[in-house]
Amino acid sequence: MTDPIDFSIKDLLQHFQARTLSPLEYWHLVEARIAAFEPSISALYAYDPEGAREQAKASTERWRRGEPQGPLDGIPVSLKELIATKGTPVPLGTAAVELVPAQEDAPVAARLREDGAVIFAKTTCPDYGMLSSGLSSFHPLSRNPWDVTQNPGGSSAGAAAAGAAGYGPLHIGTDIGGSVRLPAGWTGLFGFKPSQGRIPVDPYYVGRCAGPMTRTVEDAAWSMATLSRPDWRDGTSLAPNDIDWTDLTMNARGMKIGVMLDAGCGLAAESEVREAVLAAATKFEDAGAIVMPVGPVLTREMLDGLDDFWRVKFWGDIGPLNPERRARILPYIYSWAEGGADISGVRAVKGFGQTMEMRRACGQLFTKFDAVLSPTNPIVSYPAEWASPTNDPTRPFEHIAFTVPWNMSEQPAASINCGFSKSGMPIGLQIVGPRFDDMRVLKLARLFESWTGGIAGWPKPPSL
Repeated sequence: MTDPIDFSIKDLLQHFQARTLSPLEYWHLVEARIAAFEPSISALYAYDPEGAREQAKASTERWRRGEPQGPLDGIPVSLKELIATKGTPVPLGTAAVELVPAQEDAPVAARLREDGAVIFAKTTCPDYGMLSSGLSSFHPLSRNPWDVTQNPGGSSAGAAAAGAAGYGPLHIGTDIGGSVRLPAGWTGLFGFKPSQGRIPVDPYYVGRCAGPMTRTVEDAAWSMATLSRPDWRDGTSLAPNDIDWTDLTMNARGMKIGVMLDAGCGLAAESEVREAVLAAATKFEDAGAIVMPVGPVLTREMLDGLDDFWRVKFWGDIGPLNPERRARILPYIYSWAEGGADISGVRAVKGFGQTMEMRRACGQLFTKFDAVLSPTNPIVSYPAEWASPTNDPTRPFEHIAFTVPWNMSEQPAASINCGFSKSGMPIGLQIVGPRFDDMRVLKLARLFESWTGGIAGWPKPPSL
């Protein structure tokens, strides 16, 4: 029998409606799972079990009356620490920030509350969300539930760890260069970065998206009706949609699908990763898709230009801090940012211009293909204590070459598990679709999941 801790959102809502399991009873199960796993993985910040119990009690009463508040009523949800919730400080993953309670809910938090979700915690991230790692100067080191000696990735590190560990079915991360998809790939989750503006964010930043991280495609799709409602605070927020997010049926026959195994620069895909992605591509070919290899969209000039721009932007952000606070920033991040101090304005603007070149290259590719498959992560895993897969602040973005172009082109992209390494670590397949066609990515991912059956055996707490 399925352990209730592994129930999908749809399963839970059916039980809530039938009164065979209440939101409060389910929360107690999640609370017990957190107590058993959290000492090993350190996924959470501002964990509030008492507040969650009160929210779950209120939801239980609504379901008893037959008056659920929305499509996520009673569903436990965690939010990445960078997503503000009213009354809770937003440390941005760093010991350098003064802890001041947030004045209001960010768009994602507001939409979830409107629909009755049980927001029980924030999840950890590295300093300023600028690492693909669980390493932070403020939070305890977050670890991968599949192997606690390994990194969960980042910057949505805690969200990935919480999802793989079974802290409820829905966790929301943010993604500016791969920060939802990369940790999803390293922890076996489905991580969805929608088209720019599909899920409103505040503050907005070039390429910054929020997205669900779940164990199944259906759970991510189910959450989109809530998360995609517009918000005026995001200037890129898309108009209200009437998308049926639950209609995930698709036939791949005749589709032109490109397979990208060379990112153009950065870390090369390891052999186990390449083999898993090629095996996934074969499944689409067997289903009648026209599958062809494609070259990279990214160049060294593009990635280095983005590096220049982000260093200057970040150095400008931390420059006003007094020396004592700056000294609290994770040394890896500070060393990287300090390189922006001597970059000229002209060079920084040229660096930003490379985001437009990425957009152009991605747009051109999608004049020829309906979708693109690639590795999510180029490597299988890396040590929990490392700041990045290279652990080298002079080479900070070598691992994001497969993911970052789609942020700059504003296209939907997702990571879904496509196998395991010999060491037992998950391997992620990235699926990319045309701008605004978020449903195409979700449907292709669900189709692939139907062929593989998804992950059957998730990590268990050390005591089990």
